[in-house]
Amino acid sequence: MTRILVLAGAAFALSVGLAASALGQRASTPTLKGVVGPGFTISLRKGGKRFTSLKAGTYRVTVTDRSAIHNFTLERESPKPKIEKHVTGTAFTGTKTITITLKRGRWSFYCSVHESMMHGFFRVS
Repeated sequence: MTRILVLAGAAFALSVGLAASALGQRASTPTLKGVVGPGFTISLRKGGKRFTSLKAGTYRVTVTDRSAIHNFTLERESPKPKIEKHVTGTAFTGTKTITITLKRGRWSFYCSVHESMMHGFFRVS
């Protein structure tokens, strides 16, 4: 009986440790917040502020799409190979979250329907 209690306690401690580790990893992933629409506006911020550069790594990107005529796309333009991720689609409105590894290079975010008017850029080093 004592042996069973010891094994159960060890299993519980292990599961608590793994859960804490997973939560700690999730909490350390930086979050970028994007907004597109309702007018012809698009933005991407970190900690509520605009940025022009980031460190390479894994980021959580949460996009609020406020218009069914826009979308939100992230793209690494250079160096090759090009990386393109459509976070929201044109008919979608609401919020979506993705996790993406940003690699070194020049990145852009834009509405692919209105790219000439709705875009922004940043560098990853």
